[in-house]
Amino acid sequence: QVQVVESGGGSVQAGGSLRLSCAVSGLSYRSYCMAWFRRTPEKEREGVAAIDRDGSTNYANSVKGRFTISWDNEKNFLYLQMNSLKPEDTAMYYCAADYVPGESRCLGMDWVVFGGNYGGQGTQVTVSP
Repeated sequence: QVQVVESGGGSVQAGGSLRLSCAVSGLSYRSYCMAWFRRTPEKEREGVAAIDRDGSTNYANSVKGRFTISWDNEKNFLYLQMNSLKPEDTAMYYCAADYVPGESRCLGMDWVVFGGNYGGQGTQVTVSP
């Protein structure tokens, strides 16, 4: 069973940067798909970024050009580098990992938005104007 532990959130001013980390354990297959999603009171889940086993990535339009997802295969850590943060990025951020066959299904992020009970305790990101 995959377990994740998110960290790295905090409070920053608009324009600032944060790097979120996610420790992943329990991966028992190589064809994993990994993603970051976020929750706000207004939106239950929003897919932020996804990465597949080949390193292909996809981002929500709202974060393209500002966020970068990466995976350290040796350390089993997933990262989300967030630059040029905006107040609308304020949310609880979660990571997820699962077997999602097919690049388009993985990177499309429907699996994390509409799927199972993903994420750990989450990490709060607060961006002030």
